[in-house]
Amino acid sequence: MANVLVVGPHPDDQELGMGGTIALLASQGHRVLLLDMTNGEPTPHGSPEVRAREAAAAARALSTPGNEVRRVSLGLRNRYVEHSMEARHRVAGVIRAHRADIVFVPHPEDAHPDHRAVTRIVEDARFDAKLTGVEMPAPEGLEVGPPVYPKWLFHYFATHLRSVPAPSFFVDVSAFLEHKMRSILAYESQFVANPKNRHVPEWVRAQGVYFGSRAGVGAAEAFSTPEPLALRSLEGLA
Repeated sequence: MANVLVVGPHPDDQELGMGGTIALLASQGHRVLLLDMTNGEPTPHGSPEVRAREAAAAARALSTPGNEVRRVSLGLRNRYVEHSMEARHRVAGVIRAHRADIVFVPHPEDAHPDHRAVTRIVEDARFDAKLTGVEMPAPEGLEVGPPVYPKWLFHYFATHLRSVPAPSFFVDVSAFLEHKMRSILAYESQFVANPKNRHVPEWVRAQGVYFGSRAGVGAAEAFSTPEPLALRSLEGLA
């Protein structure tokens, strides 16, 4: 089983971009850790306490019996995320603590400055995490281990652009689309209480069905990779 780290600039980005895949991976026994770089606040109907409760409920919605999707927060300031050595090393500490084999981050093409900064931070932290002779800070509640280099880094689509860059591959999430929708609706302050965002869940559902039509399945999520994938067989192809 793999150790999977899914990084989001704000609570709800992971669920919106790849909630179905998170639920699928958890059902398969993989150890999934969600890292929220900020608490996502301020927002019109939220607060740090509300968002923390919602984020915990969303993680539970994506968990499977006997395999909890865990969640931690890095505590950077929302809307002020900057690429820095301190931020890189704090993420590297999480990578080491989780012994991450695979890391997911937002696609680098995005209209939101926090998203672009987070992706750059995590891509560099992946490299920093393998450096010997460099201590990384311990994230709250986790214990930092020795250097490690995640084998794969994939981009999910949580873009604020009115386009989706060409994906490298799709993941069939037909059996987990409703898990994804429940995790999104767990953020009541964002997608229920805020009338401006009430359409977002159905847009996400429609996007999943559209991606599924491109992949020949009921629903799918799209990903890109900066490095080529290697296949040992054709069994995994849909």
